[in-house]
Amino acid sequence: MKIGAIELPSVMHAGREVGLVVAPMAGVTDRPFRMLCRRLGAHHAVSEMVTSKRELWNSLKTSRRADHAGEPGPVAVQIAGVDPAEMADAARYNVDRGAQIVDINMGCPAKKVCNVWAGSALMRDEALAARIVDAVVAACAPRGVPVTLKMRTGWCARTRNALAIARRAQDAGIALLTVHGRTREQGYGGSAEHDTVAALKAALAVPVVANGDIDSPEQAAAVLAHTRADAVMIGRAALGRPWIFGDVAHFLATGTHRAPPAVDEVRRWLLEHLQDHYALYGEHTGVRSARKHIGWALRGLPGGEAFRQRINAIETPDAQWRAVGDWFAELAAVHHRLPAPGADAANDDTLVKRA
Repeated sequence: MKIGAIELPSVMHAGREVGLVVAPMAGVTDRPFRMLCRRLGAHHAVSEMVTSKRELWNSLKTSRRADHAGEPGPVAVQIAGVDPAEMADAARYNVDRGAQIVDINMGCPAKKVCNVWAGSALMRDEALAARIVDAVVAACAPRGVPVTLKMRTGWCARTRNALAIARRAQDAGIALLTVHGRTREQGYGGSAEHDTVAALKAALAVPVVANGDIDSPEQAAAVLAHTRADAVMIGRAALGRPWIFGDVAHFLATGTHRAPPAVDEVRRWLLEHLQDHYALYGEHTGVRSARKHIGWALRGLPGGEAFRQRINAIETPDAQWRAVGDWFAELAAVHHRLPAPGADAANDDTLVKRA
């Protein structure tokens, strides 16, 4: 798969090269998490959305999101806003800070985003959406930076206008399109439908990425077969299980499942991720924001919930890091490979007692 002149890694599946992409998720896909996912099998990752509001660029939150120190390329940054000129400025701002691909957010369903007509709310105003795409492409083209677009199928079931917006965006120079198979009205409820993605893939010349409810190797293969998409994007299923990208790649290439990772491997990945996390956020914020990542990693593991409650009371990075390392070392003494969520939980109370 190529985004403009940038060629991404891929896996061969059913006679085609297809990609695996980490979904942009606010508060989740920061630089440490993106790098971990790519290390464990993802071919591409898109940043958390960066606001187009100039007055917020110097805020701590935005400055962290625009910090790509040590991140391997290509660096892809998602921008969000409602004003074409501001979005063009945001594109230039992020390119100056290392962005090699700029992604336009027309997919976020969050109320605080849609209430200011950003994110998926832009799909209600096709003319404004087109002006934003034109402005961002015009800002990035002189620098050789391709622009991508992430969208939903439409605002609601009555107005699934993804195809009209996508065709206009392709004409304007968009290099790749990602579609989450839900309307904004659905949020994350119900089930994603990929018929719209299939229709877009059939109608467009640019690469198309399918997103929504892809949570297993089998589902990834099924979506690729149904849509003929060039890649699948995985978001929520990677929380606490970033090796899902390697699992999916192995299944797509071989048709077989690989063994779950060794607990010692998971321990090492999580501890290295925590160190990177502390380095980005600092001690005070880092120890608190790391709790969600630890909690996701503990989900469904024997004794995990009891330990999660304990970890949430720890206030320093050193103590948090040691506690996580010790707990996973104890898990490794009981299980060589990571047990499936819920497996052995009823019969294995060793770790519950230790927690």
